[in-house]
Amino acid sequence: MLPEPPVPDADEARDNATFGALLAALSRPGTPQAMPLPGPAPLALALIDRECRVWADTPELDTLLRRTGASAVPSELADHVFLALDTEAALARMGRLMAGDALYPDEGATLIAPARIGTGPELRLTGPGIEGSARLRLGGLHPAVWAVRAGLCRYPLGIEMIFVDGAQIVALPRSTLVEEN
Repeated sequence: MLPEPPVPDADEARDNATFGALLAALSRPGTPQAMPLPGPAPLALALIDRECRVWADTPELDTLLRRTGASAVPSELADHVFLALDTEAALARMGRLMAGDALYPDEGATLIAPARIGTGPELRLTGPGIEGSARLRLGGLHPAVWAVRAGLCRYPLGIEMIFVDGAQIVALPRSTLVEEN
């Protein structure tokens, strides 16, 4: 007789559902996905462990990230960066994120940022996971964010971007071409 499989507790179920939403968002760039709880904290709990290098722009997230056992490092050395992209200073920080290199393009950072999904300027998205093209509106971001991203994302190099709006997320992998309309 086989042993009974373990039953996930509420925290594990939340983290699994959040991770599933993230995978769906990354595989369908520009398509909003629902997480079980709002804000960036569920993403931090689902993604971060003691093998990660992290940086956050708020004390609350910094405290949460440190509880995971992850290494707190300067943003330019972090695998996962939690950063609001609404100021010139934030864009300067974004421009220094790891984008990988020719030998290790997968070492580009994952940037998690707040945004208002469905508002703001319209973007045209193309690339893997998008049939033809898709349209997306993201508000609450500095207007130059897409120029900074374009400087970092020269496929296969680049950063993954995850935008959080309440309990919704939308992702833009490094392979997604973003054009402002």
